[in-house]
Amino acid sequence: MLVSGESGTGKELVARTIHDLSPRREEAFLPLNCPAISPTLMESELFCHEKGAFTNAIERHHGCFEQADGVTLFLDEITEMAAEVQAKFLRVLEEGQVRRIGGTTSIPISVRVVAATNRAPAAAVKEGKLRDDLFYRLSVFHLELPPLRERAEDILLLARYFLESFAEKYQRPQLPWATDFAPALQAHSWPGNVRELRNAMERLAVLAAGPNLTAADFQQFCLSSVLEEKPDSEPLSLAEAERQCIERALAASGGNKTQAARLLGITPKTLNAKLALYNKE
Repeated sequence: MLVSGESGTGKELVARTIHDLSPRREEAFLPLNCPAISPTLMESELFCHEKGAFTNAIERHHGCFEQADGVTLFLDEITEMAAEVQAKFLRVLEEGQVRRIGGTTSIPISVRVVAATNRAPAAAVKEGKLRDDLFYRLSVFHLELPPLRERAEDILLLARYFLESFAEKYQRPQLPWATDFAPALQAHSWPGNVRELRNAMERLAVLAAGPNLTAADFQQFCLSSVLEEKPDSEPLSLAEAERQCIERALAASGGNKTQAARLLGITPKTLNAKLALYNKE
């Protein structure tokens, strides 16, 4: 199966849902982010290798296909996989068996494969990023996820769900929506799609003071909005916008740096480094 869509549209969530609704739901869901694996290691990571198959192969390695026997394997950003590895991947799909690098026997496997890409598949084929034969094999079932900006009716449903979830998580009050809040959400282009919406609602659930959620709150606490130039005021520098976000996160977390870092989407180490830099200025 192939799932395509812009970054942040929820491709892995779709794959996990398919797994959870299938007879394999009691088994593991095994995700692999293709860009995170170096090209030289991808073949071994997928197809396994025998001891001594190449330099530094000091023991047998069980790759993803063997580990995913009987379960679901999710390959994110399949177009980042080298063409020669895609060819071997296709053979495994066609034959239902895998041969370890350096091995002489084929091992039967039963794997549900869900692949994903943030590229338009047809364009990826033309650009040589996706083999056409692999595309035809994966796209027997092809699901294209539209960007959030094309699903205006979903924005408000998702926003309510995220706000309620984060209010419960952080033990914050549920704030009613002012009349200008929903239009502000729907007017935003959401270039980061559902991921951006989720992060924005987490910040609002923690940082908004109330008594209502307003368009002003959205403009203040949604990072992409904070960094945009406002027509009636001087634009903030990137450093000043960052400083203000950190100050608000620290205030909302009661000075707890670990929680503040989580709200900001950075590590505590990064937060400490930024605070140390501000103290020197």
